[in-house]
Amino acid sequence: QVQVVESGGGLVQAGGSLRLSCAASGTIFSINAMGWYRQAPGKQRELVASITKGGSTNYLDSVKGRFTISRDNAKNTVYLQMNSLNSEDTAVYYCKCSLWGAVGYGEYWGQGTQVTVSS
Repeated sequence: QVQVVESGGGLVQAGGSLRLSCAASGTIFSINAMGWYRQAPGKQRELVASITKGGSTNYLDSVKGRFTISRDNAKNTVYLQMNSLNSEDTAVYYCKCSLWGAVGYGEYWGQGTQVTVSS
């Protein structure tokens, strides 16, 4: 079985920073894309940032220049450095890993971590 676990959320003041981490564990042969999504109350889940195995990145327009996604392939871990946070960044942040595991190719989600930005 594969497990995906996020950490690093919390309460921060506007203008502050947080770093989210997401680690995938279990029988994993290869991880392709890793991504961070978020869902605010009453809104649809949206892609915040993604990164391929080769390191190519993609960002939501509203976070460009403020957020940075990175990954450590040796640790099956992806990070999201979030700077200059504002109230619109408040949401539950989810990690998704697209990977080859014991049962084949699949997409695995973490349980989510709450990020709250106070103004």
